[in-house]
Amino acid sequence: MKLPYLALAFHLGCATVSLAQKTAPAAQDTAFQQRSGIVFPEKLNQQQVENLAVLGRVWGFVKYYHPAVAAGNFNMDAELFRVLPAVLAAPNEPARSEVLRGWVTKFGEVPTCKTCKELPADKVRLQPDLAWLSDKKQLSDALSTQLIYLSRNRNQGANYYVSIDPNAGNSVFQHEVAYGRAALPDTGLRLLALYRFWNMVEYFFPYRYAIGEDWQQVLPEFIPKLTRAGTAEQYRLTLQALIARIHDSHAGIYKDEVLDTYKGKLYAPVRIRFIENQAVVTDYYDAALGKASGLQPGDVVVQIDGVPVPELVKKWQPITSASNEPTQLRDIAKLLLRGNTEQLPLVVRRDGRELPLTITRYESKKLNLKMDWGTPDPEASPWRLLPGNIGYLSLGTIKNATLPEIMQAAEGTKGVVIDIRNYPAEPVMYALSQYLVRKFTPFVQASNPDITYPGRFPLRKYPSYVRPKKGKFYPGKVVVLVNEISQSQAEFTTMALRTAPNATVIGSTTAGADGDVSTIVLPGGISTWITGLGVYYPDGRETQRIGIVPDIEVKPTIQGIKEGRDELLGRAVQLIETAG
Repeated sequence: MKLPYLALAFHLGCATVSLAQKTAPAAQDTAFQQRSGIVFPEKLNQQQVENLAVLGRVWGFVKYYHPAVAAGNFNMDAELFRVLPAVLAAPNEPARSEVLRGWVTKFGEVPTCKTCKELPADKVRLQPDLAWLSDKKQLSDALSTQLIYLSRNRNQGANYYVSIDPNAGNSVFQHEVAYGRAALPDTGLRLLALYRFWNMVEYFFPYRYAIGEDWQQVLPEFIPKLTRAGTAEQYRLTLQALIARIHDSHAGIYKDEVLDTYKGKLYAPVRIRFIENQAVVTDYYDAALGKASGLQPGDVVVQIDGVPVPELVKKWQPITSASNEPTQLRDIAKLLLRGNTEQLPLVVRRDGRELPLTITRYESKKLNLKMDWGTPDPEASPWRLLPGNIGYLSLGTIKNATLPEIMQAAEGTKGVVIDIRNYPAEPVMYALSQYLVRKFTPFVQASNPDITYPGRFPLRKYPSYVRPKKGKFYPGKVVVLVNEISQSQAEFTTMALRTAPNATVIGSTTAGADGDVSTIVLPGGISTWITGLGVYYPDGRETQRIGIVPDIEVKPTIQGIKEGRDELLGRAVQLIETAG
């Protein structure tokens, strides 16, 4: 979620938007405000796909590197549509390179850069991937030389198309037209969606190296897929498949009417989670409606509308964005029982027997779907005392203003369980951690995008520290609970809390998406996010995709769900009771 929890001092790559950018020539070029108007062949041949892939790389590179473009002198969407027909028609590499060389030249002479410097390798977490600039299969010698010169004499000031958030330090993409009037943008705009997202990942995604495949090859793969997308639904599903390929739990298409209809606007009154690799009813979004459904906690859903659950999982996997498998299953579980018809036939397994049931689905307003994020009652007190003089603190409803009172109440307790199987109501990682450490303790190192060298992510000069609160150290045992719901700020908070000398983290793999998010707007009025900052342990260990690895792994069981037991909380209490 977008909260500036890494708002620390940084210097590299920080530039702000000037008033002049608001009236830049780029904003006056309105030739393609509604559509590209470009006619594509019904089926692209290999040469055309190669031409368009090279164009996408060159276009993004010029957009973020060329000083005249960075100054706001050119509308890069419009410039793309002007050159695209000639590149598409190029019969071979020499002809394509000649077109592109002339196109790059039109942006003006690039002055020699006196401040374009490399940083020591140990100061940089991720370097730009510019090997393709020397690839003779893609570029002629003359075009390659032209682009390499641009890379060495790149823009060093503010950039019309991207700035750095002054608080958190992640990329802010700006002056990007949404082209939202048509649910299905024309083919040129759909190609622009691919180019825009692909290049934003290429230059401003801190975990490009952790994607798990060669991002360069993803570009040509999706060119025919997006140019062939003939409906609004197909266009969005193809984009969602593209977005899912970066394996980032922050990514996805949000609040989109077409996709909401595809997924279903009606919901079952029961919550499903994958427990022991099976789709299990864990609780009710509404107690009365849930019980009326005939489903019980611990029921294993075997079939949905006649389709085995494993087949449905395979259907959703390619278009479900997630950093790791537990988080992907977390989100697929929310989709399994959605639909657009009120009645839904199921087969469930209960006590070893399979039972057919038909349940009723409801509009979201009748259900408490917020419990998917671990906080069934947003008004519940975050603090309570458990038997055995053990404190329990849920961060799902925590407020910074109440922390002093809570920590005063915790004095004299044997231990405290801090539950972060939720999304914290407020960022309390610093305010809470100060009660749990005796000395200044580093807990996070981070990397920021550098708009003066797109694709480079320098490490921050200093890590983030937990600072002790004088005279307020809590000496009891601290147990932190996490699972696949623990994401982003929850993971960052866990990193801070586990620095406590008496802390133990128990649970299962977290969502593996840590760092403030950057918003991307795509043609069709589509909005998505990517993680915008790199977050690591002080010793350099990863968190993205891996998540927060617990000290003790504890997972719920089907039997525990049936019996209504919180097995993680039970294990936490046991740890505190047996602590020396």
